[in-house]
Amino acid sequence: MKTLLIAGGAGYIGSHMNRVASDAGYRTVVYDNLVYGHRHAVQWGEFVLGDLEDARQLESVFKHYRPDAVMHFAAYAYVGESVTDPGKYYRNNVAATLTLLQAMRDAGCGVFIFSSTCATYGVPTEVPIPENHPQDPINPYGRSKLMVERILADYDAAYGLRNVCLRYFNAAGADPEARIGEEHDPETHLIPLVLDAALGRRKDVAIFGTDYDTPDGTCIRDYIHVDDLASAHLLALEHLLDGGRSRAFNLGNGQGHSVKEVIDCARRVTGRTIAVRHEGRRPGDPPMLVGSSRRIVDELGWKPRLADLETIVGTAWKWHQKKGGASS
Repeated sequence: MKTLLIAGGAGYIGSHMNRVASDAGYRTVVYDNLVYGHRHAVQWGEFVLGDLEDARQLESVFKHYRPDAVMHFAAYAYVGESVTDPGKYYRNNVAATLTLLQAMRDAGCGVFIFSSTCATYGVPTEVPIPENHPQDPINPYGRSKLMVERILADYDAAYGLRNVCLRYFNAAGADPEARIGEEHDPETHLIPLVLDAALGRRKDVAIFGTDYDTPDGTCIRDYIHVDDLASAHLLALEHLLDGGRSRAFNLGNGQGHSVKEVIDCARRVTGRTIAVRHEGRRPGDPPMLVGSSRRIVDELGWKPRLADLETIVGTAWKWHQKKGGASS
């Protein structure tokens, strides 16, 4: 049985990855400081409370568990906060990752899956965005992720640390059985905000900009179910464990949905009234972010199974009802 260390495995995407990897027969070890993660989300494998900046504890974890591979989800990901406090993001997302990579080198672990982001592309010059699109991030969060991608390329060349960088678009949805789901604090993602409004936890949902050059004037984004993200990580892991070379892959559905479309979908799924308010555009919001995932489809045979927007919103709604104690 292969052992997988999941840094940040108590967070939204990491906890779903832990479940999928456990179901696939991996021995999983979650390493998380619980700053943004949740202990109750670690329902599979083993849990170690720890920080990536703690080199001594990482050394102990690698000696004790001897992982065959590492997946790294332990990044800060609030774009606005990265602008106002870039030091926090460079310390955690870059410097702490270097500490993790050193622990891997010292332990002789040479397989790494990195949770990257479409934010490394910046404002797209073509849509859908391919992997060879120029990477020119417009905020410290995106720059911190791109720095790690560049570091990984150097580590592969110098030390043979093979890696896959997975550039997410908009992760969404929840475990279909509603055991775990999306619960950020503060919450900034559209679908959980809309569902909070459906449950009466907030009075309305803000639409930032209605005058974009899109069919209904609102921003368009590519939503991908968190379980489909996890299945792609599993394929990337198997690719590397089988001796495959380092690669970068986009993870999206290749189709976009506008803010208004998401809200309308949530109204249909929940059967609830969802009030909206119109705000001005947010600086740096591109009109459309949609990714091409053709490379991972062609090379690793990845196929999203939960690509329909109503399915994505439906799984999130089931989780939100459970989390909020609401009845259907």
